[in-house]
Amino acid sequence: MLMLNFVFFFMYFVGLYVFSSKRKHLLLMLLSLEFIVLSIFVNLFIYLSMFGYEYYFSMVFMVVSVCEGALGLSILVLMIRTHGNDYFQTFNVLW
Repeated sequence: MLMLNFVFFFMYFVGLYVFSSKRKHLLLMLLSLEFIVLSIFVNLFIYLSMFGYEYYFSMVFMVVSVCEGALGLSILVLMIRTHGNDYFQTFNVLW
């Protein structure tokens, strides 16, 4: 069981590393956020099944994470339509 927890913590920290290293590209940031949420969900699911709890909270967690993903994709589409790409470097702050 300890090895399984290590794998999910490794997945979480890899997602955090990608999120912090690809901070100029919005699509890669959204993908790494979804990877982090997926690793947290699997860890939560294993925790709940190990202690025999109900899975209702995991369903609520998945609903919230899907809403977060849909919001991120809508912001990505809006940025691509208005600016032409999703790099943060090309935006002018003074406009």
